[in-house]
Amino acid sequence: MTDTAAKSADVTAAIPTAKAALYLRVSTGRQAESDLSIPDQRRQITAYCAAKGWDVAAEYVEPGNTATDDRRPAFQAMIDAALVKPPTFTVIIVHSFSRFFRDQFQFEFYVRKLAKNGIRLISITQDLGDDPMSVMMRQIMTLFDEYQSKENAKHTLRAMKENARQGFWNGALPPIGYRIVASEQRGAKTKKKLEIDPVHAETVRLIYKLALVGDGESGPLGVKAIATWLNEHDVRTRDGGRWGVASVHLVLTRETYVGRHHFNTRDHRTKAAKPKGEHAIMAVPPIVTEAEFTAVRDHLKARSSQWMAPRAVSGPTLLTGICFCAACGGAMTLRTGKGSSGGHYRYYTCSTKARQGGTGCRGLTVPMDKLDRAVADHLEWRLLDPQRMALMMGELLDRREEWVERRHGHITELRQRSAEAEAKLKRLYEAIENGIVNMADPSLKDRVTELTSIRDQAVADAERATAAVERLGPAITSNSLRTFVLAARRKLRNEDGTFRRDHLRALAQRVEVVDRSEVHIMGSKTELLRTLVAAASVDSATLGVRSLVCPS
Repeated sequence: MTDTAAKSADVTAAIPTAKAALYLRVSTGRQAESDLSIPDQRRQITAYCAAKGWDVAAEYVEPGNTATDDRRPAFQAMIDAALVKPPTFTVIIVHSFSRFFRDQFQFEFYVRKLAKNGIRLISITQDLGDDPMSVMMRQIMTLFDEYQSKENAKHTLRAMKENARQGFWNGALPPIGYRIVASEQRGAKTKKKLEIDPVHAETVRLIYKLALVGDGESGPLGVKAIATWLNEHDVRTRDGGRWGVASVHLVLTRETYVGRHHFNTRDHRTKAAKPKGEHAIMAVPPIVTEAEFTAVRDHLKARSSQWMAPRAVSGPTLLTGICFCAACGGAMTLRTGKGSSGGHYRYYTCSTKARQGGTGCRGLTVPMDKLDRAVADHLEWRLLDPQRMALMMGELLDRREEWVERRHGHITELRQRSAEAEAKLKRLYEAIENGIVNMADPSLKDRVTELTSIRDQAVADAERATAAVERLGPAITSNSLRTFVLAARRKLRNEDGTFRRDHLRALAQRVEVVDRSEVHIMGSKTELLRTLVAAASVDSATLGVRSLVCPS
């Protein structure tokens, strides 16, 4: 007999009446439900204890948790029981060391922690002693287990990313507005995809509508205001809860809703965001249009404190907060000076150049009145041109018709879903009356609640969608459009001829100065149309402009 075997035998002989705790684990919930691993582990470990003459004092089963960390309920319960004084068992028995831990550092940490309270860890397939050679062998084994775990995780992630690229769902709860459906069968495995859930997709569209145009009584709402509006109007989340700022913001910024679902966006352990290059893009049916998503994104940027400082909103200068240097992207700030004749001058100057000099940026200094006049004149006489507006409104009208058709389709789906839930409830009630269903069945109440919630939510969403369609105004004629544009031009100026800063800021959200003869003016079409209605103070019931913004 070798020295190692002799020492192992001596240790075993030293604890002939040991009380053992069995630790049984599989990595995933699917294995726990269908695999034979846990029963096989239990059979082998129980036979091992019987052969040693040990009593089984406790059993801890971990059905579907990885061994790469200690966030395991059964594991923590076992450790807590092992550290009491005196402990209820003296050995912990596993099938292999990989069942206990697949992280070499954590493995040794817990082994030493248990040893301090007189608890030994034994593997029935890797039976080692406590001598230095055995400890070294155990460390090599656990190091290899850790390496194998990381390699398996890498290959699994690669397969899941490819699965997502092919349009299949990898699991977990889908984003609100979608539901999981079986797509195809590959051997014994069912591949699944996402499809639009007509009930909750209507909630997503409502959130985008509130962000773009409001509820018909106000302008576009911010994230917090949307959450408040939804809760006040009893629009619930998928699980029946109340909306928060974070959940609304996620809906408005998630590219899934335009057909691009990002998989592998965060590290599953640290929750840190991964670079976009590591994402896998999964194609899904879109719920909102690309134009709606882009408009909402621009609107959120415009409202963000990082995009525009609060003081820029109330500053006296016409272009403060929206004027930038095209060369470096820095803000153009106000500077004043005094001429040789004693007159005072005001300029827009690149802030980078002002701080760092010519080495920081080659940006220009432009007279304020000249730049203000050039931007305002362009908006007044070129942007608010009747022919240009007619073309813009024509495109928007076409999109409105498409939007109306889609809404009618969604309303039909919602009413059908409501009718199906109502029919199921009636059949269930009839079964109860006829004694077919046992009233004491604990699942009966949950089923009634679920069907009632589906019916009521579908009815409420259908009513909101119908009201949104009914609020659409009549078509805009060429005469009414011309009247609209002329009224908007008048509203852009104050009585003294100066431009109204709030109206101009809505027409142009960003102005970039390239040189003294070239300026780029950027803005949102949705923001333009919304602001024109407010500026002209024209009844939207007559022109139908406000409602036209809904589908954009």
